[in-house]
Amino acid sequence: MRSAELAAFIASHPAAVVAELAAVRGSSPRDEGAFMAIAPDSLIGTIGGGALEYMVIARARQALRDGQAPAGLDIPLGPEIGQCCGGRVEVSLRRIDVATAHALIERLRAEEARRPHVYVFGSGHVGRALAIALAALPLSVHVIDTRPDELAGLPAGVEARAVPMPEAVVRRAPPGSAFAILTHDHALDFLIAAEALRRDDAAYVGMVGSRTKRARFASWFRGEGGSEAALARLVLPIGALGLVDKRPEVIAALAAAEIMVQIGRREASVTAPDTNSSVGAAVD
Repeated sequence: MRSAELAAFIASHPAAVVAELAAVRGSSPRDEGAFMAIAPDSLIGTIGGGALEYMVIARARQALRDGQAPAGLDIPLGPEIGQCCGGRVEVSLRRIDVATAHALIERLRAEEARRPHVYVFGSGHVGRALAIALAALPLSVHVIDTRPDELAGLPAGVEARAVPMPEAVVRRAPPGSAFAILTHDHALDFLIAAEALRRDDAAYVGMVGSRTKRARFASWFRGEGGSEAALARLVLPIGALGLVDKRPEVIAALAAAEIMVQIGRREASVTAPDTNSSVGAAVD
């Protein structure tokens, strides 16, 4: 759920309830803080689906029909409700007023500002399919092309930019960005990839192509002074994962999975606690 989607939902449904996981103990389909908005005939977001969500929706809509303040729920996720997660959740329910709407939208905007950035260079068949696959994920997606006419019709929420020198976009990208390179020009692919591989903070650098293209890029990259360590970080071809399927949508789905895995690994390594230092502090 994006902030703009929630704002549009609230504007269209003045009578609505927000349901939020206020506390989670044990296993649950969503983490604490997950929320959804429920109107009499529509909803947006999810707190995990299944019987839990069905019960919450029913409680919220009953409160809307009765004109009452909805009461929260404390639900064991076990055989009692037909879910086998085994944990327990507390769900808060409250009517969405102006202050609540503002707080929820601002929360989503803050989350969106922290989303990892993914730059898709090239809006051809595979680039467009990749943009569609990435648009549904919690990412800030940018599609870059030198051809303005190729940037029409991209999914909502995707930033499209026509630039004469795409490699310059790489230099200005935030730390931890991912770069997927799929332009119409192999020479341009090489320039963008070389720029991306110079960034040790890139979460992912991938290029569409074949083993032959990789060999040619490797030869050129070494000739330009590129290191073997940097070259080893290049994913080429993207979206392979052991499959021999060249359909754009399949490549895009697999490449999106690759990108999410690499971003997740980088975030985990950045946020992992330093166990050595904490042990030392405890001893001191």
